[in-house]
Parts: sequence; C-alpha cells; structure tokens
Amino acid sequence: MPGCCANDYRRFFNRKFAANDLRRYRRRGLSRTERDLVTMCHEVRGVTVLEVGGGIGALQVELLERGAASATNVELSGGYEEAAAELFAGHEVERVVGDFVTEETAPHDVVVMHRVVCCYPDVDALVGKGAANARQRLLLTYPRERLLIRIGLRAVNAFLALRRCGFRTYVHPFTRMAAAAEAEGLRLEQRVSHTLWESAAFVR
Repeated sequence: MPGCCANDYRRFFNRKFAANDLRRYRRRGLSRTERDLVTMCHEVRGVTVLEVGGGIGALQVELLERGAASATNVELSGGYEEAAAELFAGHEVERVVGDFVTEETAPHDVVVMHRVVCCYPDVDALVGKGAANARQRLLLTYPRERLLIRIGLRAVNAFLALRRCGFRTYVHPFTRMAAAAEAEGLRLEQRVSHTLWESAAFVR
C-alpha cells in the first residue's frame, strides 16, 4: 500500500476504533462472518495461523482456544496494539505492525484475511502473497459484488475524500481473488454468502 494511503489507514483504524472493537467483541463475541471462517478452518488443533489485518485479534484468540498451535498477526495500523495486548493476556501471539505485502513472513498452515481485501488497492498482490504463505488453506471475507454495495462503498469513499483521508474501500472481483489464489496452487473449496459479505475457503 502506498505510504500516504498507509498513513491514512492508520489514522482511520486508530486506538479509539480498536477500543470500540474490543468492547463489541466482549459483548457479542465473533461476528457472523468470523464464525463462518472458524467453521471453514475445520480441524484447527495443532495448526499455525497467520491473520492479515487481524485488528485486535479476536479470531486468533478463538482459534487458539480451539487448539491452534500458534498465531501470528500482521496489521498495518499500530493503533490496535494496546487493545490486542489486553485481549491476548494469557495467550502467546506474534504481532507484526507493517504491510503484509512487503513484510517478510513465513508460511503458516492457515492464512486468514477477514474483511481486509476491501481495504487494500492491489488485490492480486495481497491475495497472491496470502496464498503463497498458506500451507493448507486460505480464508477470505470480502464485500459481495452487488450494485447497492458498490454504491454504498462509493458513498463511503466520497465521505473519506471530504474528510481529506486517502484511505479507500474496494469491491474487488471474486474472479481476480480466485485467480490469485489458484496461481499459487490453491483451489476453491467453499463459498458462503450473506447480505453484504461473502467468505471463501481455498485449499492446497
């Protein structure tokens, strides 16, 4: 992600945003799409998990409590770190603040990208690297390709522009995400659709 956009991303996903996310998780638990991804993991006991853009790390906590061997989080915004430290008390998680596409990362059994594809302009690079790092499966959640969703995200982007924020949201074609994953040797196993979001599992 270009430096200016990365700075605006950090400004948008700040400590206040992270604190609200932590309170919401403690009240309600995982969102419906996060629960979809946990189900798509199937047997997690003993696996290593890499989450890209994992925020406070709620999904990682859930997977660790279900028996995952370890979890690594690569998050572009450092604004999540304080809330994540509170959430991960008692859990050992490696957290990296940086751009996943340019950071050096080791392969993991499961790579998770929950609602992060829509925040990144270069979907081919992001999904391609995620797929290359996935020894077993790659899990994605992204906005559905529907006209009303596109209109809604255009409105969000217009609001961000008025606020002079360079961060933007995207509705990337599923065909491009699938092609990026398939180019790294993965195949589509499952897709689950809801009103706004869709999740997909690719396996090796």
